[in-house]
Amino acid sequence: MSKAVSTDLIELEKQFAYVDSIINRHRTTAIAKVNVESLLTAWEVGRYISIQLKSSRWGSKVVSDLADYLKRQNPKRRGFGKRNLYNMVKFYDIYSAVEFTDLVQRLKLGEIVQLPIAQIESDEIVQLPIAQLVDQPLMPLPNILAITTFTNHVEIFNRCKSFEESVFYMLYAAHQRLKTEELRRSIVTQTYATLLDKDKMMSPNLREKYPNIDFVLKDKAIVDFLDLPQKHNEHHLHKGLLAHMKEFILELGKDFLFVESEFAVQVGGSTRRIDLLFYHRALQCLVAIELKTIDFEPEFVGKMDMYLEALDRDVKRDNENPSIGIILCPSADRSMVEYTLSRSLSPTMVAEYRSKLIPQEVMQRSLDEYCSFLNKNLTE
Repeated sequence: MSKAVSTDLIELEKQFAYVDSIINRHRTTAIAKVNVESLLTAWEVGRYISIQLKSSRWGSKVVSDLADYLKRQNPKRRGFGKRNLYNMVKFYDIYSAVEFTDLVQRLKLGEIVQLPIAQIESDEIVQLPIAQLVDQPLMPLPNILAITTFTNHVEIFNRCKSFEESVFYMLYAAHQRLKTEELRRSIVTQTYATLLDKDKMMSPNLREKYPNIDFVLKDKAIVDFLDLPQKHNEHHLHKGLLAHMKEFILELGKDFLFVESEFAVQVGGSTRRIDLLFYHRALQCLVAIELKTIDFEPEFVGKMDMYLEALDRDVKRDNENPSIGIILCPSADRSMVEYTLSRSLSPTMVAEYRSKLIPQEVMQRSLDEYCSFLNKNLTE
């Protein structure tokens, strides 16, 4: 192929990519508008039913009758059964609370999304008798709620213990584009506590090269899906993770792309193999993961240093950032890790894996510490 033809093809690819970006931009906008309308529907329906229930005009039997009525009016319409109508009530009651609106204001989250409120002609809405009109003004839907779907919100408000935790999962679901089942696992495995832990075991070099790394990498991985026995070796762990790669990537974070198992690197005259090699889309770098089934030992870092040097010299592309190493082990003495990593010149971190969930009291302490951290930073 001549150089001129090759240049023409590259230019054509750029033009095609531009058309693709137009399609994606408008499709994304359309989906966002549909989502906003769905949320506004849930918000207004939830508000109306909530007020009727609180005023004792309606009982639970009336909500069931309403669900039946809506189904008769349009049998093909989905999402307005009794259970979902009560979810709409909770959606309105929870997020119209003063405590939630105060938090949104303190975090300055109100301008994240500008809601395209639809202009509805008055004759499109059935007019109620004066006695049945709701006398409370309609509180607008907080903009922050529009960044994810109603089904995701149902997962969040049914599982989260605080407004801070709820806001985190709204942002996390939007950033990671999580489906409802993916969000559910993130909440169950306590991503909130593990991702926002400010005492992660990271080398100074890793923090220097990636300043926002605290909010990207987790320091604990919950591998309950492996059903590991108390005594297991690296082969069992490795084989289990390969068999459940989808669950493992979801646990690591959605931006991880699996490259290869036992990835071979040439060091001098010998071939060494990295247990698991990934690529991180957001960080734009290779991520080497070494699996250990014994507690952290200092010599693990020397081996990882060698792997990262080999990756950066022979595998990393010019447009990619320095490779990152993660040593995944069942537990680690934090003082030993700090001493070892303080002299390491490689961007490395130590993470722990758990075959069971973190105890709830540990989770609660993490939530309290994060709330204190937020309050301190917002008042300075």
